[in-house]
Amino acid sequence: MAASIPRSRCLLTSSTLKAVPRSRTPLRSFATTSDTPQTSVPEAPGKRSRPPTSFSDTLNAGPSFGDFVNPNAPLSPAEAYEIKTVQVGPEGRKKTITRLPEWLRTPIPSNANQNYKQIKKDLRGLNLATVCEEARCPNISDCWGGSSKSAATATIMLMGDTCTRGCRFCAVKTSKAPPPLDPHEPENTAEALRRWGLGYVVITVVDRDDLADSGAHHIAETIMKIKQKNPTQLVELLGGDYGGNLEMAKVVARSGVDVFAHNIETTERLTPFVRDRRAKFRQSLDVLRSAKEARPELITKTSMMLGLGETDEDLWHALRELRANDVDVVTFGQYMRPTKRHMAVHDYVTPDKFELWRQRALDMGFLYCASGPLVRSSYKAGEAFIENVLKKRRLGSTAGKSDVAELSAAEEVGKAF
Repeated sequence: MAASIPRSRCLLTSSTLKAVPRSRTPLRSFATTSDTPQTSVPEAPGKRSRPPTSFSDTLNAGPSFGDFVNPNAPLSPAEAYEIKTVQVGPEGRKKTITRLPEWLRTPIPSNANQNYKQIKKDLRGLNLATVCEEARCPNISDCWGGSSKSAATATIMLMGDTCTRGCRFCAVKTSKAPPPLDPHEPENTAEALRRWGLGYVVITVVDRDDLADSGAHHIAETIMKIKQKNPTQLVELLGGDYGGNLEMAKVVARSGVDVFAHNIETTERLTPFVRDRRAKFRQSLDVLRSAKEARPELITKTSMMLGLGETDEDLWHALRELRANDVDVVTFGQYMRPTKRHMAVHDYVTPDKFELWRQRALDMGFLYCASGPLVRSSYKAGEAFIENVLKKRRLGSTAGKSDVAELSAAEEVGKAF
């Protein structure tokens, strides 16, 4: 009986044969050597098949690498606004980060750019700080790496790199007792600006509540030295509130500065939650008004961040208060969280809404309004326009409707950068 069973089936008993269906040949192949020829394609020698994993399945089902890096498929404002967060990291240790909309992405700074490299070298050699670096400005690659030497600029920060205040939105270092003022800083700042050969420069400061005059005389000395080295140099100062001492604000206003800027940062309702407790909305308005009273021809300017939870009524109220205090220029920009230690972004405002508020500000009578997601206090289109106005005033012409008529041309200059 055993001799009549084929050799390939000698390992199976009759009971086993009854249990295994004839049609399931792949199962039999583990225990038998089939007499029939193979119909499947043999694997290539040396190539081992791997069992599928959840990771490879996810990759195969998702977008290709080409889709991922394709720059020609930006998200629409509506799509980008919906995707606020994204999960990153290995399985089990994922964390949620905020995903920036398309309109907030900027190039990474590179030392390969000669303008960027030269400005960085000058600043380090003269021991100067910039708000571009300290406040982590998203426009640093554009400003420092301008298309030409005259287009490249940096906003120098006076009185060191450490502030005595701790606003919830700001990345500048803070301390109750920062280092003493550098007596050589006014001369070094004037020398750096002389080297760059710019027609319009912006200087900002940290708050120094540890000083009796909040640093007002140090700032005034710096501006006067800049004017001594280059009398035609146009200077915009973005200053603090001088602890509410309006006489110190007037000292700076009379120093020869061309544009006196002080940021209210946000609306009156949100000020206690956004700014340091020593910074007050009404106090900021008083500083701007005092500068105008000291020099009526002085251009006054302020900036506000959007995306902090403000309402339309909050913004209308702020704009009305600014106009009531004779503020000439206002800018709107998107708040971007510097680190996780700072207050979170409430929402990303779309470019269309920024444009809407720009038009509203102009309709209210502001001389100029720069409004956009990446607009900051120092904004090149605004600088080009203000420079135009100041030069006309020096030539004796009046600033008014004719200045506003040049707005479009000035914005085209800004877009060129």
